[in-house]
Amino acid sequence: MTAEPLRTHRGVCPHDCWDTCGLRVTTRGDTVIKVEGDPDHPVTRGFICNKVRQYPARIHGADRVLHPRRRVGNKGEGRFTRIGWDEAIAEIASRLQAVIAAHGPEAILPYSYAGTMGLVNSGSMDLRFFHRLGASRLLRTICTGAAVEAFRLTLGTRIGPDPMQTARNQLVIVWGLNALATNIHQAPLLEEARRAGARVVCIDPFRHESADRADWFLRIAPGTDAALALGMMRVLRDEGMVDEDYVARHVQGWDRLQPRLDQWPADRVAAVTGMQAADVSALARLYGSTQPSLIRLGYGPQRHSNSGTTYRAIATLPAIVGAWRHPGGGLLLSNSGAFPVDHAALARPDLLGGRRPRAINMIQLGDALLEVQDPPVKAMVVWNSNPAAVAPDGGAVARGLAREDLFTVVIDQVMTDTCDYADIVLPATTQAEHLDLHTSYWHLYVGLNEPAIPPLGESLPNAEIFRRLAAAMGFDEPCFRDSDEDLVRQALGKMPGITLERLRAEGPVRLDVPTDHAPFAEGGFRTPSGKVEIWSDELAARGLDPLPDYVPPAEGPGGSYPLACLSPKSGRFLNSTFGNLEVLRRREGGPALLVHPDDAAPRGIVDNMAVRVWNDRGECLLQAKVSDRAPRGTVITRSTHWNRLSPGGANINRTTSQRPSDLGGGATFYTNMVEIAPAAGSGEGEAL
Repeated sequence: MTAEPLRTHRGVCPHDCWDTCGLRVTTRGDTVIKVEGDPDHPVTRGFICNKVRQYPARIHGADRVLHPRRRVGNKGEGRFTRIGWDEAIAEIASRLQAVIAAHGPEAILPYSYAGTMGLVNSGSMDLRFFHRLGASRLLRTICTGAAVEAFRLTLGTRIGPDPMQTARNQLVIVWGLNALATNIHQAPLLEEARRAGARVVCIDPFRHESADRADWFLRIAPGTDAALALGMMRVLRDEGMVDEDYVARHVQGWDRLQPRLDQWPADRVAAVTGMQAADVSALARLYGSTQPSLIRLGYGPQRHSNSGTTYRAIATLPAIVGAWRHPGGGLLLSNSGAFPVDHAALARPDLLGGRRPRAINMIQLGDALLEVQDPPVKAMVVWNSNPAAVAPDGGAVARGLAREDLFTVVIDQVMTDTCDYADIVLPATTQAEHLDLHTSYWHLYVGLNEPAIPPLGESLPNAEIFRRLAAAMGFDEPCFRDSDEDLVRQALGKMPGITLERLRAEGPVRLDVPTDHAPFAEGGFRTPSGKVEIWSDELAARGLDPLPDYVPPAEGPGGSYPLACLSPKSGRFLNSTFGNLEVLRRREGGPALLVHPDDAAPRGIVDNMAVRVWNDRGECLLQAKVSDRAPRGTVITRSTHWNRLSPGGANINRTTSQRPSDLGGGATFYTNMVEIAPAAGSGEGEAL
């Protein structure tokens, strides 16, 4: 027989990543042979990360969910039997209706995040369903809650320069970002800037692979970034390096900040941050004397208890030196606010009919399942997330998911840790099998993902699953019959010139933003005053500190748990996605813990030894890597490994806290004090 021909299809990476890469998917028949970067995508430029290159193994792997399943074992065992779609949908509808009859719709908790960033399969038909149901609202804060609120209060939005203009700067400060692990297309742009004469500075507690490429690496103690930002502003003020004209016209509250800056001389900053006082002053002078400049801010520093006020302080810096005046300059955290997506048309909050159901913060899932009453959570539907692995205080989450009186539905592509606790598992399509629309939170392109193969087995797109659930629940509003193409058109309704037809014909389309994009060169911030609001009237009205400040993290050195524990992202997994693929787990080398030699030696820990990591919340087992890449007093483990595939059946989130950040209710994964010791029975150099 003649083999079927190879075909290529244009797609978009769906995962929670800055790059939102354009993809070329090669197929033979119904099999995905290869996934590569789209050479015609202006940002992707033909290369993608190693994890997404393994996408064929995710699509066709043994862990793939291809048919609906019903639990037959105990929760957590992962034992299921195959059932049909009609039976699965009918059972789910019946169980949800019973919960509503007994406890009301707020006893149902939707739980999702960014397993796909596609607007069709995340944030449209799914949210319509739960709005119509009147279920509890989920506060989706786990990744960026503090930063979102801090930027809303300070700048009014999350808009920055076009990252493709990075090389126009003479100074780039990369603050709390490991580009090679989490933003690979930023890395060559930084190298391009260096070749053009720019200096690249990296600020981070962790001397990671991207720090090795910087011209200057500044190690900072975890959770102390606000002190550095305030100290820099003190030097800028004292040495006459403030752009007085820009501040006078476009900043609110600079005068009120002065007494606070008086409290932050370089020697105090050094004592708090662990940096040298001379380096604090030198960094401020470099920043104040070099234009154009860019702060490329990552999300690492906002995973602390004090991260809201920290990001308010950092967000203030570019206005003080007038960095926003220049194309490519200022501060880039996110460009989410640049895309005028019609979220209301997609999610249809009007289906609530004036109701305002209670809100549950997703980072407090353990408490929600174990402690919340009036009503208790009696049913949970999970999609686009794996909370058993990624949610903080994983022990509490596992106990909650194990409740026999909790009816749990999980919609996923592969059998995750969370699926093991489900009553019903529904098979979802992968990106290669459905239509979706994608924006970016970094670059400025809109992309359309076309299906490359038909859905495998009986898998369905998320949007179609929620259409079927809506019909089974008797929801007859016409919006539940909108097709995926209808949803794409609705999302694009506020983007003049960008249509479904144009995306199909041309591929990725850039927002109508000038090449010399300088969003705040003349002010125009999205705050009530139109200015950078160092002083926030809203915070003052709420009885909170209206100025940015440094507040020590809620957990600090001392006591039974003297070591700070950071769990930054691995370059081989994306949160827990891809954590089941053997090839990537092998390259990662297993769950490891970087320990400074000065912390390892007094505990009898040597390289490659199995170690126990614990605090009052829980414990896990990791393999020690003794290295000065971790600072003294801080241990570092890359996340997120699956519990099921980790030694002892637990990952680092057994130790992390459900405590919300100071602003925005964000996750505080990095405010996490632990102790470590050789694992029971481990000998010198004995690995897990």
